[in-house]
Amino acid sequence: MSISEIIYTLLIRPLRVFFELVFITANKVIGNPGLSIIALSLAINFLVLPLYKRADAVQEEERDIEAKLHDGIAHIKKTFKGDERMMMLQTYYRQNDYRPTDVFKGSISLFLEIPFFIAAYQFLSNLWILKGVSFGIISDLGAPDNLIKIGALGINLLPILMTGINLISCAIFTKGYPLKTKVQLYSMAVFFLIFLYDSPSGLVFYWTLNNLFSLIKTIFYKLKNPRKVLSILFAAIGAVAFVYGVLFYQSEHIKHKILIIVLGVCCMIPFFIMLLKKKKSDVVRLSKDKPNARLFWAGAFYMVVLVGLVIPSAVIKSSPQEFVDLNYYVNPLWYVVSSLCLATGAFVIWMGVFYWLAGKEFRPFFDKLIVVVSGVATVDYMFFGNKLGTLTADLEYEEGFEFLLSEKLINVLIVAIVVLIFILLVKKLPKLTASVISVAALALAVMAGSNMLNIQKSISQLSGAVADAQADRPSFNLSRNGKNVIVIMLDRAMNAYIPYIMNEKPELREVYSGFTYYSNTISFGPCTNFGAAPIFGGYEYTPEEMNKRDTELLVDKQNEALKVMPVLFDENDYDVTVIEPPYAGYQWTPDLSIYDEYPDIKAYHANGKFIPAEQKESSIERRKEDFFCYSLMKASPLVVQNSLYNSGNYNNYADPSIPGKQKRHGFHEATGILAKCMDSYTVLENLSDITTVTDEGNTFLMMANDTTHEPMLMQEPEYVPAANIDNNEYDEDHADRFTLNGEELHFKKSWTLAHYETNMAALLRIGEWLQYLKDEGVYDNTRIIITADHARGLGQLDNLVLDDGSNFLLDAEFYYPLLLVKDFGAEGELTTCEDFMTNADTPTIAVSDIIDNPVNPFTGKEINNNEKYAHDQYVLASHQNDVSVNCGTQFLPDMWLAVHDDMRKKENWKILTEKDVMPY
Repeated sequence: MSISEIIYTLLIRPLRVFFELVFITANKVIGNPGLSIIALSLAINFLVLPLYKRADAVQEEERDIEAKLHDGIAHIKKTFKGDERMMMLQTYYRQNDYRPTDVFKGSISLFLEIPFFIAAYQFLSNLWILKGVSFGIISDLGAPDNLIKIGALGINLLPILMTGINLISCAIFTKGYPLKTKVQLYSMAVFFLIFLYDSPSGLVFYWTLNNLFSLIKTIFYKLKNPRKVLSILFAAIGAVAFVYGVLFYQSEHIKHKILIIVLGVCCMIPFFIMLLKKKKSDVVRLSKDKPNARLFWAGAFYMVVLVGLVIPSAVIKSSPQEFVDLNYYVNPLWYVVSSLCLATGAFVIWMGVFYWLAGKEFRPFFDKLIVVVSGVATVDYMFFGNKLGTLTADLEYEEGFEFLLSEKLINVLIVAIVVLIFILLVKKLPKLTASVISVAALALAVMAGSNMLNIQKSISQLSGAVADAQADRPSFNLSRNGKNVIVIMLDRAMNAYIPYIMNEKPELREVYSGFTYYSNTISFGPCTNFGAAPIFGGYEYTPEEMNKRDTELLVDKQNEALKVMPVLFDENDYDVTVIEPPYAGYQWTPDLSIYDEYPDIKAYHANGKFIPAEQKESSIERRKEDFFCYSLMKASPLVVQNSLYNSGNYNNYADPSIPGKQKRHGFHEATGILAKCMDSYTVLENLSDITTVTDEGNTFLMMANDTTHEPMLMQEPEYVPAANIDNNEYDEDHADRFTLNGEELHFKKSWTLAHYETNMAALLRIGEWLQYLKDEGVYDNTRIIITADHARGLGQLDNLVLDDGSNFLLDAEFYYPLLLVKDFGAEGELTTCEDFMTNADTPTIAVSDIIDNPVNPFTGKEINNNEKYAHDQYVLASHQNDVSVNCGTQFLPDMWLAVHDDMRKKENWKILTEKDVMPY
């Protein structure tokens, strides 16, 4: 981050975040961008009304002082010269308690208006949702209005209307004011006309509403009792809205009706307060407490540390390398810095501005507010919402979340108790409370510092990987006349889907000609750290066998497994290429240096290699803001967390055509493209481009791909990414495609359907590459194994759920990985084999009949699958997938499962203890 970006994040981005939050909330309820702009304008203007009112009062005070001192200053300037004049002026200012810098108070409204204008301009000028949307006489809120046509000449009316309203307001407001004030305001009006003339009409409409609000405010200020008049006016508007909502408004969305009624009631509240004469007593009560600046600043800095440092650093620390894109490298600590700047801007700068302008009468309210917010945020973060499932690097919970009513009620009760306790502490022990909060902030800062050191330690290991990724474009060779062996691991690819995919797309049976589908296959765990090593190393690297080698680190055994086939084929004169070996070096971003001692083995990073840099930059900028919004969500009461989460989109209204996140609207519609999926999906799209066909030699390719690990809804029937997904018609026409031979594939959530659609997309893209191999004449002489390290427990097949469904690790779908194999010269449509298989069969299949007496180059043991028939197969049913923790000499103890023969029969599974598997 540059200095200018840091300043922007401190001053402008907090306002922009608030703008987005208000607009998105309004648009979710109203469903009309034009009306949402009106709601945004009203919300912002009412929020800053006290700010501007106080600013106007400060300016008025400054003008009164200037008028009072004018004659004396003029006399001094006329009578004295040089240093003597300066000394006399300083003395005169001091005697009248005036400082020369006070002159800036006369421009305080301007200083406030500039950041709000920049934030509005940044947000509304490129807001994709406004493009092509009409509102009233405005045909396109995303373009200049062009409302007046004179022949071929188009004139934008809104900027002229905005300026007219502004000039009227200036004329009323500056009546009796000095010339310099008038010049300042009229110049600003002309500036806005010129600057905004060709801007999108949505932005100009917003600023016109602001000017209209300012004009109404100015008129009311000129009245004898503006508060009374305004209360009566709003009460009248509220009464009309209430009656209209109750008696006349008709809509299929009941929330719209409720909103109109609630808004009507809210508008009438000030009038009733005035009638009951409670407002004055409230002010008197509030003013009894003395302001305590130390208390306010202690609370503000505490929130900065909690929201800006502790929460984001804790998330990144859990898996730092997940937040790194090798092709567009940004140290994830910058996400923490960005969140820190946003939090500082929100809690210190802008809340500090409100605090300063509030005056002594209202500052005690802010003292209590910030302390209460600090207490509530701490309790919510530490004790609530901590079991929401897997959080991705895009700060999205894989299965979303929803809290039970009982959880919300308990949280509300605890929050209420916390509020009462902290209010009492502020009233009774303000100094002690300030000290405790300060010490707590310091302790949290130390904790965040420790997190950041661990993050940097992990990231520093990627320096070589970053250089490799940026230097090399992945490519591999296939031979027309030799033998080619290809092993592709699709992370989390689902074997259970294959019959249903082939049923929906029967043409794929011919595309995958010569392939055998092994429908009775298991993996050895539900996560990559348990399931990947057996794929590449065979039965010597199952969790059971790796645990037996209890004097060696797991990372060394993982690296060894990843080298077994590449080294073996290299030793047999094959041209060897490795792409994205999973958990190489026990790093999320594979450490390709494990192959450094084998100069003939080519190793590459491919994920994200085919995404344009400008899209990467957009995704990174969005993540910087999302970290702050995620922190705010985690520090909020449960009743608002789901709304702030916004299906993983938080308060962001990013262009859905740019890869970032996907928001699913039920089972059939979605907005946006998931960037993490696209990083891997585009590799499959470009397989033909990175394949080089030669005439001679033998080749071996070992590749992992995460497309199926990052599920998103695809546009049917092609199953391709799209900014706006609408599958209603296709899904209705193919509603029976998930029932086959009497077995139904259940889809309880849209997230589970996203798994199916991403698996389908991956097989379609690989299928296109297979056709390329056929066209190039390298298909028949190529052995291809497509498998997975594990699948995912989604409760989709009743016969695979081993218990009552309460323990997701007892869903055998977790251990049901894809296995498709095509041998040399195999022909005919896809066939199915019922033999009991595991993904550890991969090396045996890969070397069969082409390498004589194949042995593991590191242990000297023969590569075969005899172990599969020696006993039941042991599966480590553990979800301890953090390799920075589960990284000793043995896997951490957990539940084991045993299975034999047909894994699709519940009776063939049983639960074991650690001693059953490891009796010694």
